[in-house]
Amino acid sequence: MDDEAEVRKSVRLILSKAGYDVTEAEDGNAGVNAMKSGDNPIAVDAIICDLDMPKMGGIEAIPNFLYQFPSCPIIILSGSDKLESATRLFQPGLLFKQGVVGFLTKPIDPERLLGAVEKAISEG
Repeated sequence: MDDEAEVRKSVRLILSKAGYDVTEAEDGNAGVNAMKSGDNPIAVDAIICDLDMPKMGGIEAIPNFLYQFPSCPIIILSGSDKLESATRLFQPGLLFKQGVVGFLTKPIDPERLLGAVEKAISEG
């Protein structure tokens, strides 16, 4: 999930080339809806989520994902100016701590993205 079309395209191309199926969403609300398929949510191995998006940002969307997919690892992909707010998610006692397994900054580094996804899936 990312509100920037170019970021979504880059993530999709990197992950698709590595053999992953990718579902895209332009904000948290669209992401939450995309994960539903009637009464059955789609199978998800990892979620990559920006923090700052219109309608519903990552801060609001992550609790929905943790509720729907409690064992699904979440990787935050955000602009470097959001690093301080994102690192607060890792502090002890916060709801997000259990599900958030990684933090990547933009611009996307393909090797770091693939490494983070592979690690998240193998440990999740």
